[in-house]
Amino acid sequence: MNIKQAKQEIANTLKAYLAKDELGNYLIPAVRQRPVLLMGPPGIGKTQIMEQIAAEEGVGLVAYTITHHTRQSAIGLPFIEKRTYGGREFSVTEYTMSEILASVYQMMERTGLKEGILFLDEINCVSETLAPMMLQFLQCKTFGNQKLPEGWLIVAAGNPPEYNKSVRDFDVVTLDRVKRIDVAEDFAVWKEYAYRKGIHGAVVSYLDIKKDHFYQIETTVDGLQFATARGWEDLSELIQVYEKLGLRVGREVVGQYIQLPRIAKDFANYLELYYKYQKTYHVDDILRGQWQNITMLELREAPFDEKLSVMGLLLSRLAEAARETRKQDALTTALHAALTEFKGKIAEMEPQAVLAQLVWQRQTRLKQAGEAGQLDKERRELDQREINTLEDYRQRLQREDAATPAEAMDAVREWFSREVEKREALGRFAGEEFDNAFRFLEQTFGQGQELVLFVTEVTAGYDASWFVENFGCDAYFRHNKELLFDDTRRRIREQITAAKAAEREDHHD
Repeated sequence: MNIKQAKQEIANTLKAYLAKDELGNYLIPAVRQRPVLLMGPPGIGKTQIMEQIAAEEGVGLVAYTITHHTRQSAIGLPFIEKRTYGGREFSVTEYTMSEILASVYQMMERTGLKEGILFLDEINCVSETLAPMMLQFLQCKTFGNQKLPEGWLIVAAGNPPEYNKSVRDFDVVTLDRVKRIDVAEDFAVWKEYAYRKGIHGAVVSYLDIKKDHFYQIETTVDGLQFATARGWEDLSELIQVYEKLGLRVGREVVGQYIQLPRIAKDFANYLELYYKYQKTYHVDDILRGQWQNITMLELREAPFDEKLSVMGLLLSRLAEAARETRKQDALTTALHAALTEFKGKIAEMEPQAVLAQLVWQRQTRLKQAGEAGQLDKERRELDQREINTLEDYRQRLQREDAATPAEAMDAVREWFSREVEKREALGRFAGEEFDNAFRFLEQTFGQGQELVLFVTEVTAGYDASWFVENFGCDAYFRHNKELLFDDTRRRIREQITAAKAAEREDHHD
């Protein structure tokens, strides 16, 4: 299955394991809660889906790369304990708590979350001395004499032997005690993730053209050479920062992330063309609604790959504008909820104290979410912006010294209205860019396949589709309706053809 399907299956497993009866007992007893063994090639997002599941299900996440551990750190250190058996005293070897299990208990203490996921990566690459302990843990959920608390799902991840010479095979006894999920790379699924995470437009459009370059691992005389999903995502992050700093990403830099030379060279060349197209076709002018006939003529006559690249540039810029609008929308939604709380409490507490309390609550929530492994970059940014804005309101109230709760509420309401106005301004700006992009493509390609592809990509894009759904775009709805109509006509024709074929077969019989 692909990584998206694996994520859903693990989330379903977690829900099933945490389900309880009316007496508070787990419906599936702990002894029957098999650990999940997630097997798949490196760099396809196994760790990321654990973070996403923990955040979405509201449970804790403790993650370890098990190859970084020795037998002592995993199982604990031995010590001598005195025990009495049958009236006689014996010296017995016990163990301190495993560092891994201690991290689970620390997570529970810090966050108050009693249930979660213990993720152990590279499980089949452990050292020879640690291997028996890890097999025991998968089978019995214990390290030495220490047991994993109930309510914690073990997910162990590993790479198949073709990707790593150090892997160890699991015996039948172990495999018969785990729930094995085999996962493979899938560009279509990763592309959906890439839109959600704002992966650089050059990376997405390049891989859309050359899908076979998305994930490759080759054994050569120089050793393993590879291009992985992780490499593309990390390279995207670097390109975006380099662009802000005015730095150039050349072939050598690409090769530090995409460690398969022919693909690294090919992408580096494409990136140069990507930047060239941005200038040649005056993408900024197009989005402002200003373009010349020569630009349309050049694009109309360009090779198809070049057309895809230019449309990728437009989509990337539209996604950026839509993303800024969506983030501001999320901030205004969060602030509205906070100010509703503020309004309900200012009759009983000083307005500044209420805001201080709201800030403290959100800071605590942010810290706990970080400790629980539930924060991604966007969630952290949103929470920090909300905290900073509420703190700004508190300081303003302190400076203005509002005399009554009503005056304080009026002041805060006015400041909040500016955030709403900013949201509306961002929405108008993005809407104009969407309209201009569609108008340019309509004038360039008419109702050709290029416009069909563009509509399809807007639909697939997380931020672009969110914007269209929440702010509207007449050109999108018009073309999408035509596309759906064409699809309906195609399906009807296929059904008629199939029915006629069946009739002929019946008549022949």
